[in-house]
Amino acid sequence: MTFLPALRGHETQVGELPARPFDATAIAALVLLCGPLAVRRRWPAVSLALVTAGFAVAQLRGYHMVAGTALPLALMSAGAHLDHHRRATVVVLSAAYPPLAWGLDRLGGAERPEGYITFYAGLVVSWCVGAWLRSTRRAEAERRLRLAAATRAAERTRIARELHDVVTHHVTAMVVQAEAARYLTASPDRLDGTLDAITDTGRRAIADLRHLLDLLNPDHGAAREDGDGRGDGAGTGSTRHARTPSTGDLRTLVEQTRRAGQRVEFTEEGAPSETAGSAEFVAYRVVQEALTNALKYAHGNRTVALVRHGDREITVEVGTAGPATRSRSSGGGRGLAGLRERVDALGGEFDADGRPDGGFVVRARIPAGGSS
Repeated sequence: MTFLPALRGHETQVGELPARPFDATAIAALVLLCGPLAVRRRWPAVSLALVTAGFAVAQLRGYHMVAGTALPLALMSAGAHLDHHRRATVVVLSAAYPPLAWGLDRLGGAERPEGYITFYAGLVVSWCVGAWLRSTRRAEAERRLRLAAATRAAERTRIARELHDVVTHHVTAMVVQAEAARYLTASPDRLDGTLDAITDTGRRAIADLRHLLDLLNPDHGAAREDGDGRGDGAGTGSTRHARTPSTGDLRTLVEQTRRAGQRVEFTEEGAPSETAGSAEFVAYRVVQEALTNALKYAHGNRTVALVRHGDREITVEVGTAGPATRSRSSGGGRGLAGLRERVDALGGEFDADGRPDGGFVVRARIPAGGSS
C-alpha cells in the first residue's frame, strides 16, 4: 500500500523532509517496517527494534511511507507483550528520539519543535495503550486464578461434606450395633440379626462411597463395569444405578436407624414437589445427620422426625428426648456446620439447639419451589 498513489499525503512521518523517490534503500526500510510485525507478540523487543530502525532510515532518507504506521503498532504491541526490561526499553527509545529530531533538522527538515513534541506524545500514547491492555489481561488472568482457586476450595469443601455425610452415618450405625452385639452372646438369634445388620450397613456404606466416587469421576463406574463385565456384589448392585438420595429414601434411612437400636417415630406430610430439586437432597441430609447424632449422643432415646412438604418449601424437624448418653462436646460439629451451609445456600433457615429435658432438636426450612 505504501506505493499506491492514492495514499500519498497520508504517511506517518516526522521532520517534514522533502520527499525522495523510492529506491533500493526504501525497499529495505519498508521490509524493516513491515516484516517484524509478524513476530511482534512472540518477540516484541526484536520487532520493536527492527521497526524503529526501519522508521529512522525512512525518515532520515525522506521516504514518506504509509508503512511508518508500523512504529505505533510495534510500540503498542511491545507495551502489551514485553515482559522484561520494559523500563529500559522506554528509556532507550526516549533517549534515541532527540538525536533523530536533531538529524532531521540538520538535513533540512521543516518540522517545528511542537511538531516533534506532538509526534513523541503520540508514540507515548501508543505505548500506554499497550501497557493498559497488558494490565487488563493480567488482571483477568489473576481473576481467573482466584476463581479457579475458589472453585477448587468449594469443591474440596463439598467433597469433605459428602464424605462426612456418607461415612459418619453408616460407621456410627455399625459402631453402635457392634457395641450392642457384645451383650447378645447369650442370645444367638438376636446376635445373628445384629451381625446381619452390621453387614448390611457396611455394604450400604461401600455402595454410597462408590456412588460418591462415580460423581467425582464419571469414568470410574464405567471402567469398573467394563473391567469385569458386572457390578461388584459388595454393593448389592446399587452402584450401577446409584443416584443422589432424596426424601423418597427417608423411610429406608429411618428403618436403618431403627435396626441400629434407635427408637425413631417418623412422620411425612404432603408429597414432594416436582420442582423441589436439590431441596430434597438437602432435606435428606438434614434428617440423616440428625439421626446420626441421635445414635452417637442419645442412643436408645426416643427420636421424633417430621418432614413436611409444602408448595414452596420443605420443613424438617428431628428431636431426640434427653438426657444424652454421651457428651456432645466430644464431637467436632462438622456435620451441623455443613448442614447450615447447605440450607443457607438455598436461602433457607437452619437451627440446632438443646431442649429443656436435655435432648436436642434440629429444625430446617428449605425453599423448594424451582430450586435446582
